[in-house]
Amino acid sequence: MIASLLIPGFELRAALRKQPGLALRPAALAPLPGAEPLLGPVTAVAERQGVRPGMRLGEALATCPGLVLVEQDPAAAEQAWEEVLRALEDSGFAVDSAEAGCVYFETRGVERLYGGLEAALKRALAAVGTAWDARVGAAERRFAALAAATVARAGQALIVSDERVPEFLAPLPLEVVPMDPRRRAELRELGVKKIGQLAGLPGSAVAERLGPDGRRAWGLARGGKPARVRGRRPPAEIVEALEFPEAIGNELTLRRAFGALLETLLARPERAGRFVRKAALSAQLVSGGSWRRAVTLRDPTAEPARLKAALAPKLTELPAPVVELRLELVELTEHDGQQLELLPAAGAELDVRLREGLRQVRASTGTGSVNQVVEVAPWSRIPEARALFVPRDD
Repeated sequence: MIASLLIPGFELRAALRKQPGLALRPAALAPLPGAEPLLGPVTAVAERQGVRPGMRLGEALATCPGLVLVEQDPAAAEQAWEEVLRALEDSGFAVDSAEAGCVYFETRGVERLYGGLEAALKRALAAVGTAWDARVGAAERRFAALAAATVARAGQALIVSDERVPEFLAPLPLEVVPMDPRRRAELRELGVKKIGQLAGLPGSAVAERLGPDGRRAWGLARGGKPARVRGRRPPAEIVEALEFPEAIGNELTLRRAFGALLETLLARPERAGRFVRKAALSAQLVSGGSWRRAVTLRDPTAEPARLKAALAPKLTELPAPVVELRLELVELTEHDGQQLELLPAAGAELDVRLREGLRQVRASTGTGSVNQVVEVAPWSRIPEARALFVPRDD
């Protein structure tokens, strides 16, 4: 079975850990500075007063004048989500994080350990804790597991057998299916508001009208394809932080602080001579929120000059003075060098660059993001049916 653990509004819940009293008031996650003024997740009190996620800021304040805007805290959300993933891994689950607040894992290897499927799902909920109001769905297919977690109540584990998947998905709203909002609006204009209605349409007609995105949504509405869950590789987690006695907004001072953090990190014995593939720079803002930027290097390196060139320019994007600067080495290489050949074979250098490029993409976008096209039905009249995307591991 594939299980999906879901924590709705995770970014808001993570930001409210510092001010838990706001959870009982109408509150919503504020938009990022400079971004479109759309609200993020909202509390249950705000939802009862008519405020919805994605609502424009002016409309939300007119609907609920007492609405409290909570500043986004991406660094705290990243740290809290890593704690959730580590808790699941400590309980024996190999997790594959889709995004902050949604994670997949297989129960096949732990069902005997905990005494069955239901007991294993309850163990996963217990590992996360009751403070997050997590819910779990389980099914033979990935999307069906996500849909089950979406409709489950807080603290509930909902199991959907494979033969019941079409019946279970049919009455669910179309919002459960991940797809482009414009395509969803187009379907609604055509009277398609439920997953069952979308699944009942001819696949060729959906592909012709909505393109690849519609074809994928149609496949998910019919249950999706069976797939295995690949456990993630835990991050390196070598971190250094520097706390300032007062708020700092001067770029020169921040660059010097960043240089000191970098030198300290590269000298840490945990690095063991490995090269840096992915690093993240975060800061605690004076207003109480946080800021975070991650960089994936094209060629892994341990040279301070190259790391400074990649990360130091990000300091100009800081929206406010900071009280703490934090530098993380998120992913390191598995080795500290390569044995070169005296006479490399023809095309070998291109293969090495291709493999390094694929590793860079995986480090930046996560596992399962690199695929190759495999032709399966070249005679098909439907372009989307002629080939499949297959994950590439090498």
